[in-house]
Amino acid sequence: MAEIHGTAEPRFDRLSELVSASIDSGDDVGASVSVTVEGETVVDIWGGWTDEDRTTPWQADTITNVWSTTKTMTSLSALILVERGELDPDATVATYWPEFAANGKEAITVKQLMSHTSGVSGWAQPVQVDDLYDWDKSTSMLAAQEPWWEPGTASGYHALNQGHLVGEVIRRITGKQLGRFFADEVAKPLDVDFHIGLDPSEFDRVSNVIPPPPLPFDLESMDMESPAIKTMTGPAPTAETAWTSAWRQADIGAANGHGNARSVARAQAVVANGGEVDGVRLLSPATIARIFEVQADGIDVVLGEHLRFGIGYGLKSTTSPYLPDGNVCFWGGWGGSAIIVDTDRRVTFAYMMNRMGEGVLGDERAVNLFQATYDGLGPA
Repeated sequence: MAEIHGTAEPRFDRLSELVSASIDSGDDVGASVSVTVEGETVVDIWGGWTDEDRTTPWQADTITNVWSTTKTMTSLSALILVERGELDPDATVATYWPEFAANGKEAITVKQLMSHTSGVSGWAQPVQVDDLYDWDKSTSMLAAQEPWWEPGTASGYHALNQGHLVGEVIRRITGKQLGRFFADEVAKPLDVDFHIGLDPSEFDRVSNVIPPPPLPFDLESMDMESPAIKTMTGPAPTAETAWTSAWRQADIGAANGHGNARSVARAQAVVANGGEVDGVRLLSPATIARIFEVQADGIDVVLGEHLRFGIGYGLKSTTSPYLPDGNVCFWGGWGGSAIIVDTDRRVTFAYMMNRMGEGVLGDERAVNLFQATYDGLGPA
């Protein structure tokens, strides 16, 4: 059996068994899992390899591109400004970013950006991946375009641009780029090894993602003017894009965060644990409660699945029946990474890996690990 490293309380031994079996079967190549309870780490395990050829072991400090799990870090950053009274989610985006009011976007609110209901779910053509690396150009493009559906009427997953949208609001308020704000206000005080914009000095710790099967979209049968197609092609990076220096170093708060399960679980433990971890308070319970204000509940016009969004996080819906009832929020990344935050039981669960699976909203690897976590926790 594949050797699993790290520590886990005995009640969570099943997690190590599952990760080991997944590596042996080839479903995983390298992976990490972490669980916090009451802000304390009770599981911190890793195993496997950093490369598909299985030549270099996954280490305690290995990090990888976690794709849309990054969005939870962007949301946490915005909530810190909400906590400080510097950002009002109910205010219009134009309150902070006047140029965004162009082309019918004057009434779009910050919480609509955070809940994927703004109607601005991607960049209008022409756009290419390199444009994402130029902050001023990419945010100016978003400010100039029109929404693709009536804002606030439905969610449409802001796959690649949510970090630019929310991040520009943060920059207008603080003068700091999103990645720098996160580093200063979250990563440093919590000692969290998570990066939005990775310094080249950290590149040797990165496990490149292993590309998944093609996304399950039949372009020939879809309306090329639909929000789904325009979002998924505006622009359309391949998984291999994450291997490049330009991608790693850019400020893409929707998709290019680099970390591991330990860092993701610890950062989001702030949300799970009433706003405080190890004496560092970033949020109050009142601000955390805003996450659970339902902003969308229906078929997402980009992903085509039933989703519920609060402010900054996904909430339980028919596509996530494995989540417990109550105040639980979550999200994950293209290919399978997942972060689940249970504020009732003060638990975070994180699974980060390099082999990407099918689909956009995760897969059975994370679900099985999460269910084993709750088996270990026992009755509420």
